[in-house]
Amino acid sequence: MEYRFDIILLQEVDEFLDSLDDKTREKVVYNLWKVRMINDSELFKKLTDEIWEFRTRYMGNQVRLLAFMDKYSKQPKIVVCTHGFAKKDWKVPKQEIDKALKIMKTYYTEK
Repeated sequence: MEYRFDIILLQEVDEFLDSLDDKTREKVVYNLWKVRMINDSELFKKLTDEIWEFRTRYMGNQVRLLAFMDKYSKQPKIVVCTHGFAKKDWKVPKQEIDKALKIMKTYYTEK
């Protein structure tokens, strides 16, 4: 089966995943793999024109990884994960979206 897109995890995402307990981290990684295969808006949802959200709910915890599509990639589709956070409610804080936008601008500047 062909993947719908590839995923790049930036360093901040790696550090965030390392901070999670093993079972939660496994669930997040599984959901990343799964959403590459199927279109599931419960797992991967567009928040703004440029920012997307990978969503994982496990054992009452809500883990989010924010991301953007690399529009300049020479490969078919690349989704770049900027950072992750845990939250208690469904709404994504504006400062997290702003952080993702800032990381995206840095990514394009350094590319």
